[in-house]
Amino acid sequence: MKSGSRLEKILESGQFAVTAEAGAPKGSLPEVMRKKGELLKSSCDAVNVTDNQAAVVRMSSFAGCLLLKEAGAEPLMQMVVRDRNRLALQSDILGAAALGIRNVLCLAGDHQHLGNHPGAVGVYDIDAVHLIQTIKTLRDEHRVMSGDKISGEVPLYIGAVANPFADPLEFHLLTVAKKIRAGADFIQTQAIFDIPRFVAWMDKVRERGLHEKVHILASVLPIKTVEMARRMSGGVPGVRVPVELVKRIEQAGDPRAEGIRICSELIQQLKGVPGVHGIHIMAVAGEDAVPGIVKEAGLWPRPEVSAF
Repeated sequence: MKSGSRLEKILESGQFAVTAEAGAPKGSLPEVMRKKGELLKSSCDAVNVTDNQAAVVRMSSFAGCLLLKEAGAEPLMQMVVRDRNRLALQSDILGAAALGIRNVLCLAGDHQHLGNHPGAVGVYDIDAVHLIQTIKTLRDEHRVMSGDKISGEVPLYIGAVANPFADPLEFHLLTVAKKIRAGADFIQTQAIFDIPRFVAWMDKVRERGLHEKVHILASVLPIKTVEMARRMSGGVPGVRVPVELVKRIEQAGDPRAEGIRICSELIQQLKGVPGVHGIHIMAVAGEDAVPGIVKEAGLWPRPEVSAF
């Protein structure tokens, strides 16, 4: 085992994984993350803690992960290269390993111009592919980027992200392949609403044999309001919401309940796509919907695994 994490054990044993996101709070109240951990621990194999999502200042992913652990949930620490140079990234990875965090997700991060500090300087000392490679080197070779040796183990299960709807398709598939070669153990996709387009992407993934080298978790996102449906259908890069789904939300008496229903239906379809090894539920600021979605999709109770 590379990390001994619950997520690794589920995926490597061929079982269908479930992960979800827990948005870190805009403040320092620890009970916010503890409550999310209590809510999600029985329905998810690991819980992502976002890293200043949307380029807005929040509690650190590192701290949020430790609070999830206190609540009995398995954390998945997100790390963006936007905010830290290679020294800080490697330092945080070593600290996370020392404190029992066993999963990490490597991302570029939303551009700072989109958030509440648009004048902030983006670091981008290394990119997400290099971060994956760096963590793999720390884990497998016990060396930092400079080549210096480190003491102790760095047992981390390494994740990356992919957008099945980004153009040009061939270029982004090459990026996925680069992340796999760099050391990604699993991939979480962008939110999926357009099943035919995703199936076509997975066809290309399987043609290249990438599904045999990495575990792909298809992401779903429960839409909460009519406004959210309309905004996502035309304004969120990399997200494609079919017109018929937007109409369903618009015509529903309870848009949030309809969004959850659509989410469960999408999961049922995604479970049957060859090469998909799990589901990632992106319900930031709506985590209370996750247990119901997991049960409705027939993914509860979660399998038992031995402790690390």
